[in-house]
Amino acid sequence: MLSDNEPKKLFYKIGEVAKEFNVNVSLIRFWEKEFDILKPKKNKKGNRLFTANDLENLKIIYHLLKERGFTIEGARKKLKENKNDTTDNLSVVNHLKEIRKFLVELREEL
Repeated sequence: MLSDNEPKKLFYKIGEVAKEFNVNVSLIRFWEKEFDILKPKKNKKGNRLFTANDLENLKIIYHLLKERGFTIEGARKKLKENKNDTTDNLSVVNHLKEIRKFLVELREEL
C-alpha cells in the first residue's frame, strides 16, 4: 500500500488506485457501485478522483473481501454493523505485518 515516505496527493486516479491494490480498474469501479462508503469525485471528463479517505475505505473493503474472504453482502453488512471494529482490526493486522517484515529483515541480517 502507499508508504509513509511517499508524497501525499489530494487525489489519486483510478489507475493508480488499482495498481496500489494490485487489482483491475474494473474491480475498483465495481466496488464503488457496491459500497456506499466509496464516493470518489469526478472531474468534468468523468474521471474518478479518489481522496485519501477513499483509499482508507478501499483498504477496509480489500481487507474484508480479499484477506478475510467475506462476500460482497457480508462485507457490506460488516461495515454497516461496526465499521470502527473493522478499522481497528485492519490496523492491528497491518501493524503485525510490519512487525513480521521487520523480524524477517532482522533474521536475514544475522
